[in-house]
Amino acid sequence: MKSPRWQISTIDEPLVRQLQDALQIDPVFCNLLVQRGITTLEAAQHFFRPKWEDLHDPFLMQDMDRAVGRLDQALKSGERILLYGDYDVDGTTSVALMYSFLSRFYQNLDYYLPDRDKEGYGVSLAGVEYAREQGCALVIAMDCGIKAHDAVIIAKSYGIDFIICDHHLPEGGLPDAVANLDPKRPDCMYPYKDLSGCGISFKFAQALALYNNTPAEELMGLLDLVAVSIACDIVPMTGENRILAHLGLHRLNTTPSIGLWALMQRTNRPTPLNINDLVFAVGPLINAAGRLGDAREAVRMMLSTDRHSALDAAGKLVHRNRERREVDFAMADEAGQRVLSQPDMEENKSIVLFSPDWHKGIIGIAASRMAERFHRPAVILTESNGRAVGSARSVPGFDLYAALQDCEDLFYSYGGHAHAAGMQMPIENIDAFVARFEQIVRQQISDIAENPVLEICSALQLEDITPAFWRMLKRFEPFGPHNRNPVFYAEDVEDTGSSRLLDNNHVRLSLRSVGGKAVFGGIAFGLGELFQSLKDRPFDIAFNLREEYWRGERGLSLQVKDMRAKN
Repeated sequence: MKSPRWQISTIDEPLVRQLQDALQIDPVFCNLLVQRGITTLEAAQHFFRPKWEDLHDPFLMQDMDRAVGRLDQALKSGERILLYGDYDVDGTTSVALMYSFLSRFYQNLDYYLPDRDKEGYGVSLAGVEYAREQGCALVIAMDCGIKAHDAVIIAKSYGIDFIICDHHLPEGGLPDAVANLDPKRPDCMYPYKDLSGCGISFKFAQALALYNNTPAEELMGLLDLVAVSIACDIVPMTGENRILAHLGLHRLNTTPSIGLWALMQRTNRPTPLNINDLVFAVGPLINAAGRLGDAREAVRMMLSTDRHSALDAAGKLVHRNRERREVDFAMADEAGQRVLSQPDMEENKSIVLFSPDWHKGIIGIAASRMAERFHRPAVILTESNGRAVGSARSVPGFDLYAALQDCEDLFYSYGGHAHAAGMQMPIENIDAFVARFEQIVRQQISDIAENPVLEICSALQLEDITPAFWRMLKRFEPFGPHNRNPVFYAEDVEDTGSSRLLDNNHVRLSLRSVGGKAVFGGIAFGLGELFQSLKDRPFDIAFNLREEYWRGERGLSLQVKDMRAKN
């Protein structure tokens, strides 16, 4: 893996001083605020105090009035309603949220999640047929549907209406649905564009609650599901997402739903959980259902009404995830060995690998691992129903979706965005795709995108890390895209002599500033060899701060991202 280039953010000193005069806090924090575009006292107050009242009116979303009107008609006339969601965390939490909300006062409900292997992503024709067989008059599609033109037309011919709650970019106009709730549609003036799919489902529930004068408290119990979706779908942690995540984390850590409580018990993570816990512990368990089994297992767990059945369902997801990890690691190891064995491995700018034996539900994880390990756009392909089915991941600064657009004549279908995408193609087109994709990446990837960059917010001496500093830094949570846990750098640190190497090239650190007395513990993943080359002399570190739970106690720890010798 290439060593990253340190890119230290510039400081807008006049704005930092102006904010410091208003807030009277450490200039390091004022600098972090300015880097996030927060430059006034009022904006800082909103940032530090996320609250329910700052959520936007859901009726500002295009088609929301039509969606509420159609759903209200269905509720009053007793129509059967099908809740349709994607099989990942965002889709399953969406279905669980809407079912949980509507089932409090309405029983003629059903839900459907497509089979990842047989039906693939989006609204499937099999799903439409299921709706017809079950006598459904209304389908609410969540975290999918904005591209389901054909499925919606067929459903309409059966007398079935669609309401779509999606957050992906529309293509080829909008489906012929009763309502298309999607802030990314060009004519939608909703103030915040980056909601998760579950976030849009929540706004729909919020609108129905306002329409019926339902107290806001009825909705707050749904926020833990929204927080899980925001964390795991990796949407920007800004604006309304940050408010919903903040409120949802509070709900999750105080009065979670029974299903999520059971999942928390099975993860053995100490509370309070944070966004990282949701991404790396809770999310994979929910996803495991759809990757290796039936995504409805996850929904049933989230809808559990008693603790015994919830713990049993969560235990099944833990077992699924163990299976997933075994397959995942085996596939990633095999893929990595194939990359390293390629004779032109050093010259290639991209990675495209195919095996008919790889599991379709895991190829996205494998693509992420390859892109991260080798810092190149990566595509992992397997065979499904006689076709090559692939998942792709990019590196920062390279537009993956634009590259795939230049290959679209080779595909049956494709979709995604700049960072992640999927495609289907004839197996005989794989060699042509390998050659063309490599050529496109070679021509378009910039030097910056080709080489990893470690973005650093500010200098920080170890002695400045105090309990008061940590309490203030925690007010920047929840962290996520566009509100990352800040990476600092400290110069002239040294090993105390107590650092030790761990397995897999990790190192448990014990550091202090040169000449300093305060000792700071930390962890550096994959940097054991680098540490060995630096430990006998002063060096610089890039790090962020995190809490660790060890032997029943919480403590502050350095998570070291990189080290370098003194210039």
